Amino acid sequence: MQILSNTTLGIDFGTSNSAMSWRTQGQTAQLLPLEGCAGAMPTALFFNYEDGTTHYGRDAMKQYLAGEEGRLMRSLKSLLGSSLLQDKTAVHGKLVSYQDVIAMFLKHLAQQAQQHMGGMPERVVLGRPVHFVDGNPERDALAQSALEAAAHTAGFKEVAFQLEPIAAALDYEQRLTQASCILVVDIGGGTSDFTVVRLGPQYAGKLDRTQDILATTGVHIGGTDFDYKLNVAEVQPLLGLGHIGPSGREVPSRTFYDLSTWHLIQWLYTAKSMREVAALRNDFSDRNLHARLMRVLEEQAGHRLADAVEQAKIGASSTAATALMDLGWVESGLAAQISPQGLEQHLQALLAEVVTCAEECVTMAGLRKEQITALYLTGGSSALQTLRDALKVAFPTTPQVAGDLFGGVASGLAYA
Repeated sequence: MQILSNTTLGIDFGTSNSAMSWRTQGQTAQLLPLEGCAGAMPTALFFNYEDGTTHYGRDAMKQYLAGEEGRLMRSLKSLLGSSLLQDKTAVHGKLVSYQDVIAMFLKHLAQQAQQHMGGMPERVVLGRPVHFVDGNPERDALAQSALEAAAHTAGFKEVAFQLEPIAAALDYEQRLTQASCILVVDIGGGTSDFTVVRLGPQYAGKLDRTQDILATTGVHIGGTDFDYKLNVAEVQPLLGLGHIGPSGREVPSRTFYDLSTWHLIQWLYTAKSMREVAALRNDFSDRNLHARLMRVLEEQAGHRLADAVEQAKIGASSTAATALMDLGWVESGLAAQISPQGLEQHLQALLAEVVTCAEECVTMAGLRKEQITALYLTGGSSALQTLRDALKVAFPTTPQVAGDLFGGVASGLAYA
């Protein structure tokens, strides 16, 4: 296998989407096409039970949504720093840890890179959030170590890390013609990260950029948390969440919360969990609600439900109109919806935390808001109009600049 000297591969292994970029020293970073011409792919794997094949990205989602017999895994990055990471699960007749599954995904990325570049890069720089785990440095360090180990298992030799918002800043810097003081707003699937950094041609050639990074903060809130809130508010009540049973008490809620959490859905399909949910039947006054819940679990359609919520969220945000969710596959005529007003109502508290973290980053940098040249938006969830509106209220005079939402961090990692 040929090793490409003086070449860096940047990998943005994201909660929802992943991207890669490569750069030979002195050259411009180039995004690698991962699926056709697409420079990013869903961080998803589908294990087909019929033929024992493994599918990745959009192909994985296509197989799952087409009803192929098998198992979908998404949001694996959320398990980093969790005790669940070393739990064993059955994959094609073998028991493997979830860390091993992450290594499988990274190995697929390695194969894509090798095929496109004609060899393996000398160095790999992986992105990481400011905090894998909020308020727990020990678990945070374990999360990075686990990701590094998965990268080595996937075949990468020299592995380094860079904070994702700093990588986004390095990508943005390539397009600047004058000195600027930027607040990078990196809203991904699992985290919201911020960096105040001095950028510009006069800084770009420096080997040590430490003095140019004025502050970095982050909070463990991202697109999957927005999906969770919307799922709980608009969809799970149709399956029984909040339903008052014959005893006068609400139906136990844990199942509905897990069914709304991307990386926990798969645990609901175990025999033990299915028995527990089936036993809840007598807790329902309306047995039809229980039947809907069981249908979703028996058909292992929890990710299908979560995907419908995610697409409706995107639709309501991008069109400023109500987005409908056809749930006729659960029960004939069943439907739900997400409106722009619903986005604002259900996400208000989460967005307030995200905006507060952004403001704290500016304060930590010792600056006033008026001294920030621009807000540089990256990460798929930064496209959410409700978020942009909230940032506009907090930073009324600061222009918002949208970068490559899915490829910017990967490109910046190649410069790191």
